[in-house]
Amino acid sequence: MSNRATKGVLLVQLGTPDSPKTSDVHKYLTEFLMDPRVLDIPYLGRTLLVKGAIVPKRAAQSAATYSTIWDPQTGSPLMYYSQLQRDLLQAELGDDYHVELAMRYQNPSLEQALQKMEGMLLDSIRVIPLFPQYASATTGSVIDRVMELMRSWQYLPSVSFVSNYCDDEEMATVFANHSQKYDIAQFDHVLFSYHGLPVRQLGKVDPSGKLSCPESGCDSCKSEKKSHCYLSQCYATTRAIVSKLNIPNEKYSVCFQSRLGKTPWIQPYTSDALHHLAEKGVKKILVFSPAFVADCIETIDEIQVEYANEFKELGGEEVAMVESLNDDPQWINVLKRLATGTN
Repeated sequence: MSNRATKGVLLVQLGTPDSPKTSDVHKYLTEFLMDPRVLDIPYLGRTLLVKGAIVPKRAAQSAATYSTIWDPQTGSPLMYYSQLQRDLLQAELGDDYHVELAMRYQNPSLEQALQKMEGMLLDSIRVIPLFPQYASATTGSVIDRVMELMRSWQYLPSVSFVSNYCDDEEMATVFANHSQKYDIAQFDHVLFSYHGLPVRQLGKVDPSGKLSCPESGCDSCKSEKKSHCYLSQCYATTRAIVSKLNIPNEKYSVCFQSRLGKTPWIQPYTSDALHHLAEKGVKKILVFSPAFVADCIETIDEIQVEYANEFKELGGEEVAMVESLNDDPQWINVLKRLATGTN
């Protein structure tokens, strides 16, 4: 009897530069921002903006930031924890499965991972984007690229995608458990900060066809999970975590970070939320960042350093950050359920 793996699992994370050198950060930012699902404007305008303005201006600055979070032994935190998640999931699934990790941008690339899996003649492949909430610019981009790369395969196994798991109860429990490192009662406010998106990208999937979406979302988005709406899924994740911790409505809020350019992005912006809370006399804030399943530059530097310093300059005293899911065994169990399609 053959002991070869018959089922494949492909974990896909956003990506990270190969090193904190400016040249590697330049390559990463260029590939990332040239994706038409990320910067959804015509090719010529996108090329001029990305290669002529954004990347030349940001590469050195971002490289300096990456160097502050880069570990000499383990490298990028995102890569380190993503590799751990791959290895731990492989151990949980056993020899019947083969688990690969790919980055949507840079290395290990989706092309490299899928070339390896193609040669294994697997019966099935389950693709799990490591983004709990669906957005065209993240999960949509992963699915798009996987289908593009597999188009030329002579043998096509059964392929399935996990589009979102934003309100997974066990995932919410892990985030809640990680917050137990802190005494939530000692904090004046709890912020749930998610990665931002241009408002126009929400409008593009508006089923009404109106292609219009308020900058802070509509009321139904904040109370109902919608499979097409990133903002609604951010609120669904928040509700799932809040229910585990019994945080009063008036003590938490949702905001969005990492905006780019002058076009309107989903609001409220995290920076504006900090200003508003400081004006109200809030001194201590606890922050969750549930758009990420591993600590990365957006959580380690942007929130713990940039936003924390900004809040203190406004009169605040403390911004504490809840650790991401990382290599928590219970999170690995969530990945196992997603990989096997079991409850």
